[in-house]
Amino acid sequence: MENAAKCLTTPEKTLLNLLKLLVIVPVFVLIIRTANDWHSLLWALVVFLLYPLIVKPIQYSLCAKYVPQVLSKERQ
Repeated sequence: MENAAKCLTTPEKTLLNLLKLLVIVPVFVLIIRTANDWHSLLWALVVFLLYPLIVKPIQYSLCAKYVPQVLSKERQ
């Protein structure tokens, strides 16, 4: 999967990185809010734990079209 991820085009990498930012930024916002409400820290933890469940399936779907190319290169 790593080799297939290296084959991603620039727009695909940008889209994936933007998605990651959209998931990570709320975690930091919630951590900053812990000064006023300690429950925000729990929500930050929940969002952080859900990160792989949100990002990985999209990353795998973007990389799926490059897997046959990578496998054919490895067989040679």
